[in-house]
Amino acid sequence: MDLRETAAYREFRREVRAFLAQEWTDADRAAVPPRPGFMALVGHPLRRDEAAARFRTRAIEAGYLYRHVPRRYGGSEQPDDLVRERIVAEELRTAGAPLEIVGQGPSMLVPTLLEHGTEAQKERFIADTLHGRIVWCQGYSEPGAGSDLASLRTQATLDGDGWVVRGSKTWTSNANEADWMFCLVRTEPDAPKHRGISYLLIEVRSPGLDVRPFRVLTGEVHFNEVFFDDVRVPAENLVGERGRGWEVSRATLKYERGMMGGNNLTRRAFDHLVALSRTLEVRGRAPLADSRLRDRLAALEARLRASELHADRLFAARLRGEEAGLGALVTKLQTSELFRDLVHFGMDLLADQGLIAPGAAGATDEGRLAYAYLWSMGVLIAGGTSNIQRNIIAERGLGLPRG
Repeated sequence: MDLRETAAYREFRREVRAFLAQEWTDADRAAVPPRPGFMALVGHPLRRDEAAARFRTRAIEAGYLYRHVPRRYGGSEQPDDLVRERIVAEELRTAGAPLEIVGQGPSMLVPTLLEHGTEAQKERFIADTLHGRIVWCQGYSEPGAGSDLASLRTQATLDGDGWVVRGSKTWTSNANEADWMFCLVRTEPDAPKHRGISYLLIEVRSPGLDVRPFRVLTGEVHFNEVFFDDVRVPAENLVGERGRGWEVSRATLKYERGMMGGNNLTRRAFDHLVALSRTLEVRGRAPLADSRLRDRLAALEARLRASELHADRLFAARLRGEEAGLGALVTKLQTSELFRDLVHFGMDLLADQGLIAPGAAGATDEGRLAYAYLWSMGVLIAGGTSNIQRNIIAERGLGLPRG
Protein backbone atom coordinates (compact mmCIF):
# COMPACT_ATOMS: atom_id res chain seq x y z
CA MET A 1 0.00 0.00 0.00
CA ASP A 2 1.22 3.49 -0.86
CA LEU A 3 1.50 5.39 2.44
CA ARG A 4 2.58 8.67 0.89
CA GLU A 5 0.35 11.55 1.94
CA THR A 6 -2.09 13.04 -0.53
CA ALA A 7 -2.38 16.79 -1.05
CA ALA A 8 -5.37 16.84 1.31
CA TYR A 9 -3.37 15.17 4.07
CA ARG A 10 -0.42 17.49 3.53
CA GLU A 11 -2.78 20.43 3.94
CA PHE A 12 -4.18 18.85 7.11
CA ARG A 13 -0.63 18.52 8.49
CA ARG A 14 -0.05 22.21 7.83
CA GLU A 15 -3.27 23.02 9.69
CA VAL A 16 -2.15 20.99 12.70
CA ARG A 17 1.26 22.67 12.72
CA ALA A 18 -0.36 26.10 12.55
CA PHE A 19 -2.62 25.20 15.46
CA LEU A 20 0.33 24.01 17.54
CA ALA A 21 2.37 27.10 16.73
CA GLN A 22 -0.45 29.24 18.10
CA GLU A 23 -1.67 27.11 20.99
CA TRP A 24 1.52 25.48 22.31
CA THR A 25 4.11 28.23 22.47
CA ASP A 26 7.53 28.49 24.08
CA ALA A 27 5.84 30.18 27.03
CA ASP A 28 3.50 27.19 27.43
CA ARG A 29 6.43 24.78 27.30
CA ALA A 30 8.23 26.82 29.94
CA ALA A 31 5.13 26.67 32.15
CA VAL A 32 5.20 22.86 32.03
CA PRO A 33 8.76 21.95 33.07
CA PRO A 34 9.86 18.40 32.30
CA ARG A 35 10.08 15.72 34.92
CA PRO A 36 13.60 15.01 36.12
CA GLY A 37 15.69 12.04 35.16
CA PHE A 38 14.34 9.31 32.94
CA MET A 39 10.95 10.98 32.56
CA ALA A 40 12.67 13.98 30.96
CA LEU A 41 13.60 11.64 28.11
CA VAL A 42 10.33 9.72 27.70
CA GLY A 43 7.74 12.17 29.03
CA HIS A 44 5.17 11.54 31.74
CA PRO A 45 1.43 10.84 31.43
CA LEU A 46 0.23 12.69 34.54
CA ARG A 47 -0.06 16.42 34.02
CA ARG A 48 -2.51 18.67 35.87
CA ASP A 49 -0.72 21.89 34.98
CA GLU A 50 -2.94 24.78 33.91
CA ALA A 51 -1.10 25.25 30.62
CA ALA A 52 -1.40 21.56 29.74
CA ALA A 53 -5.10 21.47 30.66
CA ARG A 54 -5.80 24.57 28.57
CA PHE A 55 -3.99 23.08 25.58
CA ARG A 56 -5.87 19.81 25.92
CA THR A 57 -9.23 21.59 25.90
CA ARG A 58 -8.34 23.67 22.84
CA ALA A 59 -7.06 20.62 20.95
CA ILE A 60 -10.32 18.77 21.64
CA GLU A 61 -12.39 21.76 20.51
CA ALA A 62 -10.33 21.97 17.31
CA GLY A 63 -11.02 18.29 16.59
CA TYR A 64 -7.43 17.10 16.88
CA LEU A 65 -7.51 15.23 20.17
CA TYR A 66 -9.51 12.15 21.19
CA ARG A 67 -10.99 11.95 17.73
CA HIS A 68 -12.55 8.53 18.34
CA VAL A 69 -14.49 9.61 21.46
CA PRO A 70 -18.07 10.94 21.04
CA ARG A 71 -18.63 14.56 21.98
CA ARG A 72 -21.16 13.60 24.64
CA TYR A 73 -18.28 11.91 26.50
CA GLY A 74 -15.84 14.78 26.09
CA GLY A 75 -14.10 13.81 22.86
CA SER A 76 -14.00 15.56 19.50
CA GLU A 77 -15.96 12.87 17.60
CA GLN A 78 -14.27 13.11 14.22
CA PRO A 79 -14.77 10.81 11.25
CA ASP A 80 -12.66 7.68 11.39
CA ASP A 81 -9.43 8.52 9.57
CA LEU A 82 -6.31 6.65 10.62
CA VAL A 83 -4.01 8.83 8.52
CA ARG A 84 -5.23 12.03 10.18
CA GLU A 85 -4.85 10.44 13.61
CA ARG A 86 -1.28 9.51 12.75
CA ILE A 87 -0.52 13.02 11.49
CA VAL A 88 -1.87 14.57 14.69
CA ALA A 89 0.19 12.19 16.86
CA GLU A 90 3.37 12.91 14.90
CA GLU A 91 2.93 16.68 15.05
CA LEU A 92 2.09 16.64 18.78
CA ARG A 93 5.29 14.74 19.50
CA THR A 94 7.38 17.02 17.28
CA ALA A 95 5.99 20.11 19.02
CA GLY A 96 6.68 18.68 22.46
CA ALA A 97 3.02 18.92 23.44
CA PRO A 98 2.00 17.57 26.86
CA LEU A 99 2.06 13.79 27.08
CA GLU A 100 -0.89 13.59 29.44
CA ILE A 101 -2.95 13.03 26.30
CA VAL A 102 -1.80 9.43 26.58
CA GLY A 103 -1.42 7.34 29.70
CA GLN A 104 -3.44 4.86 31.64
CA GLY A 105 -6.69 6.82 31.73
CA PRO A 106 -7.08 8.24 28.21
CA SER A 107 -5.25 5.47 26.34
CA MET A 108 -6.26 2.37 28.30
CA LEU A 109 -9.39 2.86 30.40
CA VAL A 110 -11.35 5.16 28.06
CA PRO A 111 -11.32 2.78 25.05
CA THR A 112 -12.11 -0.09 27.43
CA LEU A 113 -15.17 1.74 28.76
CA LEU A 114 -16.26 2.62 25.24
CA GLU A 115 -16.11 -1.09 24.43
CA HIS A 116 -17.43 -2.65 27.65
CA GLY A 117 -18.76 0.06 29.98
CA THR A 118 -22.36 0.93 30.78
CA GLU A 119 -23.83 4.21 29.63
CA ALA A 120 -23.69 5.51 33.20
CA GLN A 121 -19.98 4.61 33.49
CA LYS A 122 -19.19 6.33 30.19
CA GLU A 123 -20.99 9.49 31.23
CA ARG A 124 -19.44 9.53 34.69
CA PHE A 125 -15.81 8.81 33.88
CA ILE A 126 -14.76 9.41 30.29
CA ALA A 127 -15.01 13.21 29.98
CA ASP A 128 -13.36 13.83 33.36
CA THR A 129 -10.57 11.42 32.39
CA LEU A 130 -9.93 13.05 29.02
CA HIS A 131 -9.90 16.54 30.54
CA GLY A 132 -7.52 15.52 33.32
CA ARG A 133 -9.96 15.85 36.20
CA ILE A 134 -9.57 12.14 37.00
CA VAL A 135 -6.19 10.40 36.93
CA TRP A 136 -6.14 6.59 36.84
CA CYS A 137 -3.82 3.79 37.86
CA GLN A 138 -3.96 0.12 36.94
CA GLY A 139 -4.49 -2.53 39.63
CA TYR A 140 -3.37 -5.71 37.91
CA SER A 141 -0.09 -7.19 39.20
CA GLU A 142 0.15 -8.82 42.61
CA PRO A 143 3.07 -10.25 44.60
CA GLY A 144 2.17 -13.75 43.36
CA ALA A 145 0.56 -12.81 40.06
CA GLY A 146 2.86 -10.96 37.72
CA SER A 147 3.50 -12.80 34.47
CA ASP A 148 0.68 -15.23 35.32
CA LEU A 149 -1.87 -12.48 35.92
CA ALA A 150 -4.85 -14.85 35.97
CA SER A 151 -3.58 -16.37 39.22
CA LEU A 152 -4.40 -13.15 41.11
CA ARG A 153 -5.88 -13.59 44.61
CA THR A 154 -7.30 -10.19 45.58
CA GLN A 155 -10.93 -11.01 46.37
CA ALA A 156 -14.17 -9.08 46.09
CA THR A 157 -17.29 -10.33 47.83
CA LEU A 158 -20.74 -8.98 47.02
CA ASP A 159 -22.33 -7.56 50.15
CA GLY A 160 -25.69 -5.85 49.66
CA ASP A 161 -25.32 -3.03 47.15
CA GLY A 162 -21.54 -3.18 46.94
CA TRP A 163 -18.36 -5.19 46.78
CA VAL A 164 -15.94 -5.70 49.67
CA VAL A 165 -12.35 -5.95 48.42
CA ARG A 166 -9.51 -7.64 50.31
CA GLY A 167 -5.96 -8.22 49.11
CA SER A 168 -3.08 -6.31 47.60
CA LYS A 169 -1.51 -5.13 44.36
CA THR A 170 2.09 -4.25 43.59
CA TRP A 171 4.09 -2.36 40.95
CA THR A 172 1.06 -0.07 40.64
CA SER A 173 2.36 2.84 38.58
CA ASN A 174 1.39 6.31 39.83
CA ALA A 175 -1.08 5.05 42.44
CA ASN A 176 0.31 7.74 44.76
CA GLU A 177 -0.91 10.39 42.28
CA ALA A 178 -4.09 8.73 41.03
CA ASP A 179 -7.72 9.38 41.91
CA TRP A 180 -9.15 6.07 40.70
CA MET A 181 -7.95 2.56 39.88
CA PHE A 182 -9.24 0.06 37.34
CA CYS A 183 -8.67 -3.21 39.11
CA LEU A 184 -8.92 -6.96 38.59
CA VAL A 185 -10.37 -8.93 41.51
CA ARG A 186 -11.46 -12.52 42.04
CA THR A 187 -15.21 -12.76 42.60
CA GLU A 188 -15.69 -16.52 42.02
CA PRO A 189 -12.89 -18.28 43.93
CA ASP A 190 -14.05 -21.75 42.87
CA ALA A 191 -14.26 -21.00 39.15
CA PRO A 192 -11.42 -21.72 36.72
CA LYS A 193 -8.87 -18.96 37.19
CA HIS A 194 -9.65 -17.12 33.96
CA ARG A 195 -13.40 -17.28 34.56
CA GLY A 196 -13.66 -16.03 38.14
CA ILE A 197 -12.21 -12.55 37.65
CA SER A 198 -14.14 -9.27 37.61
CA TYR A 199 -13.16 -5.73 36.59
CA LEU A 200 -13.86 -3.00 39.17
CA LEU A 201 -13.40 0.76 39.26
CA ILE A 202 -12.17 1.75 42.75
CA GLU A 203 -11.67 5.23 44.17
CA VAL A 204 -8.15 5.46 45.58
CA ARG A 205 -9.29 7.55 48.58
CA SER A 206 -11.75 4.87 49.69
CA PRO A 207 -11.59 3.94 53.41
CA GLY A 208 -9.41 0.88 53.91
CA LEU A 209 -7.31 1.45 50.77
CA ASP A 210 -3.65 2.06 51.62
CA VAL A 211 -1.09 3.20 49.02
CA ARG A 212 2.55 2.64 50.00
CA PRO A 213 5.08 4.12 47.56
CA PHE A 214 8.50 2.57 47.18
CA ARG A 215 11.65 3.89 45.59
CA VAL A 216 13.29 2.34 42.59
CA LEU A 217 16.93 2.27 41.50
CA THR A 218 16.80 5.89 40.37
CA GLY A 219 15.77 7.01 43.84
CA GLU A 220 12.40 8.21 42.53
CA VAL A 221 8.89 7.05 43.38
CA HIS A 222 6.72 5.85 40.52
CA PHE A 223 5.58 2.44 41.75
CA ASN A 224 3.48 1.54 44.73
CA GLU A 225 2.03 -1.27 46.78
CA VAL A 226 -1.71 -1.03 47.33
CA PHE A 227 -3.51 -2.81 50.15
CA PHE A 228 -7.27 -3.37 50.38
CA ASP A 229 -8.67 -3.87 53.86
CA ASP A 230 -12.43 -4.39 53.43
CA VAL A 231 -12.67 -1.61 50.85
CA ARG A 232 -16.29 -1.06 49.81
CA VAL A 233 -16.97 -0.46 46.12
CA PRO A 234 -20.44 0.35 44.71
CA ALA A 235 -21.92 -2.48 42.66
CA GLU A 236 -22.37 -0.18 39.66
CA ASN A 237 -18.57 0.14 39.40
CA LEU A 238 -18.37 -3.36 37.87
CA VAL A 239 -17.30 -3.15 34.21
CA GLY A 240 -18.68 -5.94 32.07
CA GLU A 241 -20.23 -9.07 33.52
CA ARG A 242 -19.36 -10.55 36.88
CA GLY A 243 -16.72 -13.23 36.48
CA ARG A 244 -15.96 -12.10 32.90
CA GLY A 245 -13.38 -9.47 33.78
CA TRP A 246 -10.63 -11.37 32.01
CA GLU A 247 -12.21 -10.55 28.66
CA VAL A 248 -12.43 -6.88 29.68
CA SER A 249 -8.83 -6.88 30.89
CA ARG A 250 -7.62 -8.27 27.57
CA ALA A 251 -9.09 -5.22 25.87
CA THR A 252 -7.20 -2.97 28.29
CA LEU A 253 -3.96 -4.91 27.77
CA LYS A 254 -4.40 -4.56 24.01
CA TYR A 255 -4.54 -0.80 24.35
CA GLU A 256 -1.64 -0.79 26.84
CA ARG A 257 0.60 -2.72 24.47
CA GLY A 258 -0.39 -0.38 21.68
CA MET A 259 0.54 2.57 23.89
CA MET A 260 3.89 1.10 24.95
CA GLY A 261 4.78 -0.77 21.79
CA GLY A 262 5.15 2.16 19.42
CA ASN A 263 8.45 3.41 18.08
CA ASN A 264 8.23 6.87 19.60
CA LEU A 265 10.38 6.06 22.62
CA THR A 266 13.04 4.21 20.64
CA ARG A 267 13.17 6.90 17.95
CA ARG A 268 13.62 9.63 20.57
CA ALA A 269 16.29 7.59 22.32
CA PHE A 270 18.20 6.98 19.07
CA ASP A 271 18.05 10.64 18.01
CA HIS A 272 19.16 11.58 21.50
CA LEU A 273 22.21 9.31 21.21
CA VAL A 274 23.18 10.78 17.84
CA ALA A 275 22.93 14.32 19.25
CA LEU A 276 24.90 13.27 22.34
CA SER A 277 27.71 11.81 20.24
CA ARG A 278 27.99 15.11 18.38
CA THR A 279 28.06 17.02 21.65
CA LEU A 280 30.86 14.80 22.94
CA GLU A 281 32.80 15.39 19.73
CA VAL A 282 32.52 19.16 20.17
CA ARG A 283 33.87 18.74 23.70
CA GLY A 284 36.98 17.00 22.42
CA ARG A 285 35.86 13.39 22.56
CA ALA A 286 35.04 11.41 19.44
CA PRO A 287 33.53 8.08 20.57
CA LEU A 288 32.26 7.26 17.07
CA ALA A 289 35.83 7.36 15.78
CA ASP A 290 35.86 3.82 17.15
CA SER A 291 34.64 1.64 14.27
CA ARG A 292 33.14 -0.87 16.70
CA LEU A 293 30.86 1.78 18.19
CA ARG A 294 29.95 3.03 14.72
CA ASP A 295 29.01 -0.49 13.66
CA ARG A 296 26.87 -0.95 16.77
CA LEU A 297 25.09 2.34 16.18
CA ALA A 298 24.44 1.41 12.55
CA ALA A 299 23.02 -1.95 13.62
CA LEU A 300 20.76 -0.23 16.15
CA GLU A 301 19.54 2.18 13.49
CA ALA A 302 18.81 -0.75 11.16
CA ARG A 303 16.74 -2.42 13.90
CA LEU A 304 14.90 0.82 14.57
CA ARG A 305 14.12 1.33 10.90
CA ALA A 306 12.95 -2.29 10.57
CA SER A 307 10.64 -1.76 13.54
CA GLU A 308 9.28 1.44 12.00
CA LEU A 309 8.66 -0.36 8.70
CA HIS A 310 6.89 -3.15 10.57
CA ALA A 311 4.69 -0.49 12.18
CA ASP A 312 3.99 0.91 8.70
CA ARG A 313 2.95 -2.57 7.57
CA LEU A 314 0.54 -2.89 10.50
CA PHE A 315 -0.76 0.61 9.80
CA ALA A 316 -1.44 -0.32 6.18
CA ALA A 317 -3.29 -3.42 7.39
CA ARG A 318 -5.46 -1.24 9.64
CA LEU A 319 -6.25 1.00 6.67
CA ARG A 320 -7.52 -2.13 4.92
CA GLY A 321 -9.71 -2.91 7.93
CA GLU A 322 -7.53 -5.77 9.18
CA GLU A 323 -6.61 -6.40 12.82
CA ALA A 324 -2.96 -6.14 13.84
CA GLY A 325 -3.20 -9.45 15.71
CA LEU A 326 0.09 -10.80 16.97
CA GLY A 327 1.94 -8.23 14.91
CA ALA A 328 1.32 -5.72 17.70
CA LEU A 329 3.01 -8.09 20.16
CA VAL A 330 6.01 -8.27 17.84
CA THR A 331 6.22 -4.48 17.89
CA LYS A 332 6.08 -4.36 21.68
CA LEU A 333 8.79 -7.03 21.96
CA GLN A 334 11.02 -5.32 19.40
CA THR A 335 10.76 -1.82 20.82
CA SER A 336 11.24 -2.69 24.49
CA GLU A 337 14.37 -4.73 23.77
CA LEU A 338 15.66 -2.14 21.31
CA PHE A 339 15.26 0.57 23.93
CA ARG A 340 17.32 -1.48 26.38
CA ASP A 341 20.07 -1.96 23.79
CA LEU A 342 20.02 1.73 22.87
CA VAL A 343 20.58 2.94 26.42
CA HIS A 344 23.26 0.28 26.99
CA PHE A 345 25.00 1.61 23.91
CA GLY A 346 24.62 5.12 25.31
CA MET A 347 26.40 4.11 28.49
CA ASP A 348 29.24 2.67 26.44
CA LEU A 349 29.32 5.91 24.48
CA LEU A 350 29.80 7.86 27.70
CA ALA A 351 32.41 5.39 28.96
CA ASP A 352 33.57 6.30 32.48
CA GLN A 353 31.41 9.45 32.47
CA GLY A 354 28.38 7.17 32.52
CA LEU A 355 29.31 6.12 36.04
CA ILE A 356 28.57 9.58 37.45
CA ALA A 357 25.30 9.52 39.35
CA PRO A 358 22.42 11.45 37.81
CA GLY A 359 22.25 14.91 39.30
CA ALA A 360 25.83 14.83 40.54
CA ALA A 361 28.36 17.46 39.50
CA GLY A 362 29.93 16.65 36.17
CA ALA A 363 27.19 14.31 34.99
CA THR A 364 27.06 14.35 31.20
CA ASP A 365 23.63 14.90 29.67
CA GLU A 366 22.26 15.76 33.13
CA GLY A 367 22.30 12.07 33.90
CA ARG A 368 19.37 11.26 31.61
CA LEU A 369 21.07 8.25 30.05
CA ALA A 370 21.98 6.90 33.48
CA TYR A 371 18.33 7.15 34.48
CA ALA A 372 17.25 5.49 31.23
CA TYR A 373 19.81 2.72 31.78
CA LEU A 374 18.40 1.98 35.22
CA TRP A 375 14.84 2.09 33.87
CA SER A 376 15.51 -0.09 30.82
CA MET A 377 14.99 -3.26 32.85
CA GLY A 378 11.49 -2.12 33.72
CA VAL A 379 10.64 -1.42 30.08
CA LEU A 380 11.14 -5.14 29.39
CA ILE A 381 8.50 -5.95 32.01
CA ALA A 382 5.83 -3.26 31.59
CA GLY A 383 2.86 -4.24 29.43
CA GLY A 384 3.91 -7.90 29.47
CA THR A 385 7.40 -9.32 29.88
CA SER A 386 9.49 -10.20 26.85
CA ASN A 387 9.40 -13.92 27.64
CA ILE A 388 5.60 -13.82 27.85
CA GLN A 389 5.41 -11.96 24.51
CA ARG A 390 7.65 -14.61 22.94
CA ASN A 391 5.51 -17.43 24.34
CA ILE A 392 2.31 -15.90 22.97
CA ILE A 393 3.86 -15.27 19.55
CA ALA A 394 5.30 -18.81 19.45
CA GLU A 395 2.16 -20.60 20.61
CA ARG A 396 -0.58 -18.57 18.93
CA GLY A 397 1.31 -17.32 15.92
CA LEU A 398 3.67 -20.17 15.02
CA GLY A 399 1.68 -23.08 16.47
CA LEU A 400 4.53 -24.25 18.69
CA PRO A 401 3.74 -26.40 21.76
CA ARG A 402 3.12 -24.65 25.08
CA GLY A 403 6.29 -24.02 27.05
